Amino acid sequence: MFTINQRAPIYDPEAVQPMRDELVFVGFEELLTPQSIEDVLSQNNDGTVLVMINSVCGCAAGSARPGVTLALQHNVIPDKLVTVFAGQDRDAVDHLRNKYLANVPPSSPFIALFENGKAIYLMPRHKIEGRYAEEIADELKDVFNQYCKKVGPSVSPEKYAELVHAKMCGSKIPLNNN
Repeated sequence: MFTINQRAPIYDPEAVQPMRDELVFVGFEELLTPQSIEDVLSQNNDGTVLVMINSVCGCAAGSARPGVTLALQHNVIPDKLVTVFAGQDRDAVDHLRNKYLANVPPSSPFIALFENGKAIYLMPRHKIEGRYAEEIADELKDVFNQYCKKVGPSVSPEKYAELVHAKMCGSKIPLNNN
């Protein structure tokens, strides 16, 4: 899974997997390397790309992931959905932050909408903490209405009803011992 140049994850990958699966279940593609970030966000790509920097923190579990997955049940959604995981996909996250979010203080979780390689909407951690998932979803749906054209939802309502949100907080997740 990791190339020789990639840093090992901070948390046990097996313990974090349900948090990854939650986003993949609704249509997100995981970006694991700096090159995968480049492939998706280079200015040669048309359309909108929703990027979520996933995290093991409580606000990711209680607000960000449930909010973003609910927003993707909307009738208008971004063209592409991608995610990187802070503390796990460390080189990919660093590349995203350094090249595409250079003037933005790092935070996770973090949600951004890109168009033609440029960030056009940002929801950093301080706009996630203390908010309900429904509030985050409503804000994202407004953003989708403004910038996106793809017909939603990302998955059928029947499939979405099967989604189980990973509610574990990072303080309970073991560190990676590899």
